[in-house]
Amino acid sequence: MRRISAWLSYLICAAGLVSAIAYAAQTERLIFVSTQLRPIEEAQRMRTLILKGFPRVVDYVTEEPLQFAMRIKAEQDSAVHTVDVVGALHGELQRLVQLDALVPLDDLASKLAGRGIPNSLMMLGKLGTTHQLYIPWMQATYVMVANKKALPYVPIGADINALSYDQFAAWASAVQEKTGKRLLGFPAGPQGLIHRFFEGFLYPSYTGGVVVPFRSEAAEAMWTRFAGLWKSVNPNSTDYNFMQDPLISGEVWIAFDHIARVLGALRQKPDDFVVFPPPAGPKGRGYMPVLVGLAVVKGAPHLNEAVALIDYLTEPETQIATARVVGFFPVVKADLPPDIEPGLKLGAVAIDKTRSATDALPTLLPIGLGQRGAEFDKVFMDTFQLIVLRGQLATAVLDREAETLNRLMSETGAPCWAPDPPSAGACQAQ
Repeated sequence: MRRISAWLSYLICAAGLVSAIAYAAQTERLIFVSTQLRPIEEAQRMRTLILKGFPRVVDYVTEEPLQFAMRIKAEQDSAVHTVDVVGALHGELQRLVQLDALVPLDDLASKLAGRGIPNSLMMLGKLGTTHQLYIPWMQATYVMVANKKALPYVPIGADINALSYDQFAAWASAVQEKTGKRLLGFPAGPQGLIHRFFEGFLYPSYTGGVVVPFRSEAAEAMWTRFAGLWKSVNPNSTDYNFMQDPLISGEVWIAFDHIARVLGALRQKPDDFVVFPPPAGPKGRGYMPVLVGLAVVKGAPHLNEAVALIDYLTEPETQIATARVVGFFPVVKADLPPDIEPGLKLGAVAIDKTRSATDALPTLLPIGLGQRGAEFDKVFMDTFQLIVLRGQLATAVLDREAETLNRLMSETGAPCWAPDPPSAGACQAQ
């Protein structure tokens, strides 16, 4: 059934490609296919507000992530090419490397060197090769937010923009001691994103990786320390899906979540909150950028214009407009205008501080798992529930869950992703 479904999807993509060929032949427009900004309102803003300053008419076409690679494969297998530029998440673009479908953009990368895109993000754009295969376009990430009422309890001598996990734990404990309330919150509800905290923040900060050191001594110590921190966490956290509501209500004073899931609080009460980078552990300040890149497809009928479009979309003015219009944040160094929305500015400044930190350790979203990504997340959630919520011994839990993790990685064949070292085959917990 999976093979039949795949072939049907491929045929649908091929049929769509025929239509696109005919349309492109009639319009001679630049074709820009993106897995991002798919909702109707966001796509329309992209077309009418962000792309309006580009001198050539661009057809902005959205595609579901699962169909994206199939569409590009159908294009590469055909005799006629129509797609010029693609915009997609790092992991989605990684799949196109196997198709040899991307044009090297080394010259463009050199031209954009002065725009302040962090080297760590540009390196990701090489997709494990020696060439620049995509240019970072826009980003989101997860942030820490605190009510200003919590600031008096920050440990003496600690910088809120450069906290360690030990200082963070001391802060949360001091808030609890002085107020009598557990006012630290995590999105650990059924639709919450706390698993990204484990995968992209806690594990890299303490172990320097995600899969390979999953059951290491460093991981065992990390889980033990996090279980201690949990004593200062609001018990309602296991019901929280979005942290903006408990932040607005004052039920929590300190919270972790995706920027999009706290933006409502920042916009509603910008004077009440501060936004700051995640804490750092022994291996660095682990964080998970949700990075969207721009690439040119091999065989693009308008190669020079495609490169020019990427240049335009990474100009500081366009990057700021993108933040205003769709809430994705700049990857370039951009001076925010004085009239930018205060809540949006809070998020943008914190993200810039995170990515530019000297100990920043970017961690990619899981790559190569296909439709089994939820099983990967479940390993981390089960580990959290057993060690932190149920009090089981970390060593035994990590050994059991590592076997489940290794089986999943072997069955999917997913190689390691940063910051784990590259692997020749499926990534494995040691």
